[in-house]
Amino acid sequence: MTAPTIVVLEGDQTGQELLAEAVRVLEPSVIDLPLEFERYDLSLEHRRATENRVVLDAAEAMKRHRFGLKAATITPEQKGDVGSPNALLRKAVDGKVIVRTGRKLPRVRPVAGIHAPITVVRMAVGDAYGAREWREGEGASEVACRTETIARDVCRFVAEYAFVHARRVGGRVFGGPKYTVSPIYEGMLKEEMDAASARHPDVPYEPQLIDATYALLLSNAGDDALVIPSLNRDGDCLSDLVMQLFGSIAGAESLLLSFPDDSTDFKPAVVMAEAPHGTAPRLQGKNIANPLAMILAAAALISYIDDKRAANASRAIYESALETVHSGIATPDLGGNATTSDFTDATIDGVKRKLDVWSTI
Repeated sequence: MTAPTIVVLEGDQTGQELLAEAVRVLEPSVIDLPLEFERYDLSLEHRRATENRVVLDAAEAMKRHRFGLKAATITPEQKGDVGSPNALLRKAVDGKVIVRTGRKLPRVRPVAGIHAPITVVRMAVGDAYGAREWREGEGASEVACRTETIARDVCRFVAEYAFVHARRVGGRVFGGPKYTVSPIYEGMLKEEMDAASARHPDVPYEPQLIDATYALLLSNAGDDALVIPSLNRDGDCLSDLVMQLFGSIAGAESLLLSFPDDSTDFKPAVVMAEAPHGTAPRLQGKNIANPLAMILAAAALISYIDDKRAANASRAIYESALETVHSGIATPDLGGNATTSDFTDATIDGVKRKLDVWSTI
């Protein structure tokens, strides 16, 4: 059996340093799973030198191998520069869904007593992003206009994946768009949510309007995991809120998923994992940045590999990383004094120990 290949998308500043830590955790000697790594340099300097050719090459590699692990990268603000590599990657791999999970971290105080994970499943394309905009008229009569579109297939993938993920984590599908105000546009996602619920009657389903979703998250008792399907812009805003509800961005990972157009089993064709934080230039070279989110992204990625060893390794990484925080080994952002490499070393020790013990059971 050929070893799975993970496309490693290298990045900028602290983002690249944390990627290197996550790759250390994925070494076959640590997780007892043979993996190959194919690397692409997506640093700003190299993207400029290749005029983004390297980004497209990385996307083609992910389409061949299915799996990508991406570092945080710099998106230049100047018009006419190389732009956002994430936007190019999403388009090149035909990404449909973004999945971002927030979770409670040991020793970190969440808001409103929330403790069960919350996952936002949002559209990766369409809606307010990439919409056509223009203005008409002058002075006080000037009007700004925008034409937004969403596609039914994207709504279907978002809704279906939300139910699949809710079953996987033992949670409920919660929330939704403002379909009462926008029954044609936002109602399309609600229609697909209802249809997915009919296909998954065993998954608890509690649709809410988007404004009620925000309000209820703040009063949520946190007894069970929530999975929130959303439009692109709603999900972008919700993701930021959810991470702050848990008191730190460090416990979240982000996935970009693409699916075959004729998919019936909703198995992703491409899975690209990354941490939701930026490149943190002020922390570069200091060995104090928190690698937790990047390590969790690696754990999430390998959970999609069709191999029992990958499932075991994924669970071992999740548990060991969070247990490391619980033990008091934490970087300064979480109130500890561990270095970046200290935290990774402790996580690796935990992974090895768990897999060794589990092999005897």
